[in-house]
Amino acid sequence: MRKRHIIVTDYNPNWPAIFEGEAEKIREILGPICLAIHQIGSTAVPGLKAKPTIDLMPVVTDIRLCDPLKSQFEALGYEYLGEYGIPGRRYLRKIEGENDLFHIHIFSPSNQPDIDRHLALRDFLRTHKEAAKDYGDLKSALASRFPYNNDGYCDGKEQFVKKLEQEALLWAKDSASF
Repeated sequence: MRKRHIIVTDYNPNWPAIFEGEAEKIREILGPICLAIHQIGSTAVPGLKAKPTIDLMPVVTDIRLCDPLKSQFEALGYEYLGEYGIPGRRYLRKIEGENDLFHIHIFSPSNQPDIDRHLALRDFLRTHKEAAKDYGDLKSALASRFPYNNDGYCDGKEQFVKKLEQEALLWAKDSASF
């Protein structure tokens, strides 16, 4: 099993451009089944400390149409991991050395609650700077405490993120932000 070095850095203003470059490659693979590609996760929130891994969320017409495209994603260096714990999702990751460069979470409109959850959290953190700061501080502390223990890192932020997601979904519902 590969040891992942958990590194949390200050926000990099180049992350949106890096996202756009990779999103274009993904659009080419997905072609007409691609409805949208969103940048999600911490790198999508200006000012938020994050692991330097770009998360992309393509939304496609039918998730089953992604599986025949597996070899095209692999040609770009992605591991195609299937649902990977979330029914109806296709999860892919691109790794260089001990670092994850990109994660792709593909959904179709039939998984609208998952799509909404990701977008609500991103938009909530973009507009609630104190929550973003608290989240970034927690991630930094966990990365220091668990530099090579991804499970410890993820477990340490799980309750905080679940609470944040609930707040974000309520906020999104009230503000119709997406």
